[in-house]
Amino acid sequence: MKFTTNPSRRKFLASTAAGAAALSLGLGRSAFAQEFPAGNMEITIPTGEGGGADRDSRAFVQVWNKYLKTNFEFGYYPGAAGQVGYEFFMQKEPNAYNLLFSNLGPEVIMLTLQNVGIDIGKDLVYIRRTSTEPMAVWVGPDSPFESLEQLVEEGKKRPVSISVSRLPHPASIGMLALGEATGAQFNLIPFGGGNPTAMAAITGEVDASALPLANPIALGDQARVLGIFANENTVPKVTGNAPTVNGALGTDLPELFSSRAWAVHAAAVEQYPERVELLKSTIDQTMADPAYVEAVKAAGVPPEFITPGDQETAMAEAAKTRELAERYRDLLTGN
Repeated sequence: MKFTTNPSRRKFLASTAAGAAALSLGLGRSAFAQEFPAGNMEITIPTGEGGGADRDSRAFVQVWNKYLKTNFEFGYYPGAAGQVGYEFFMQKEPNAYNLLFSNLGPEVIMLTLQNVGIDIGKDLVYIRRTSTEPMAVWVGPDSPFESLEQLVEEGKKRPVSISVSRLPHPASIGMLALGEATGAQFNLIPFGGGNPTAMAAITGEVDASALPLANPIALGDQARVLGIFANENTVPKVTGNAPTVNGALGTDLPELFSSRAWAVHAAAVEQYPERVELLKSTIDQTMADPAYVEAVKAAGVPPEFITPGDQETAMAEAAKTRELAERYRDLLTGN
């Protein structure tokens, strides 16, 4: 996958200057809304229905609807670690009515490692980030493992099975890098989505699971977090005061996060800058609305994970994730 910045960023900024001025004068909504949105917004989710992306996008749109007066239709296209959904999205008309709700970390890793032919920046643009959470390794309620140290020690004796939602994923990088650093053997088993991945750990089908931290948190007493791939646990109360991986084991692994982000076709940015500007401004309004915090809480996700980010922030995170994927390419591809 090639990674490029928006090739006509200056042109885009210039073309949206008038729109931004109109919005600041309170004219933007009346000027733009008469023709956009004139129909439903279609949201492509490159994972299965009922997963984390579905949960987070629905929490968002129930508040977004206050500012972007339209209906939202969801389509789920899991498969090939997100490739199916991305390829389906790229076939849709680039008219700013078609949106992609991304799990930015694993999907950028997928685009980097697999020969998809989709260039971030040239073909697709992440226009806003909504949340960020670290990766975690955790076990089910009946697991014999009480600590990360115990899991690693077991991995030195035999291959320990770890459920992951997909192999190209920051959580997969975390477990493979942890095995490399400690000499433990971790056998990653992809289950094609957060729900089946979690269920495998809860039922004891696997020894442990590695997923974004919101997943085990949402499971309550059905999950016990052993370690977090971050420098700090920002939600100790809902994770049993789980340690960081580096803190528990003295390793020096990178922080591993993934973010939710809204994306549009790059062609939509070029052809319909005023529509994209309206999407951005209403996303920003949604992020600032206290009702969104309540919707996130109701979905079982800690509000601490809400991390608003503009297009530049989201695209910079995508670039950093791509670098991480290249760094661990050999581990992720078995080379």
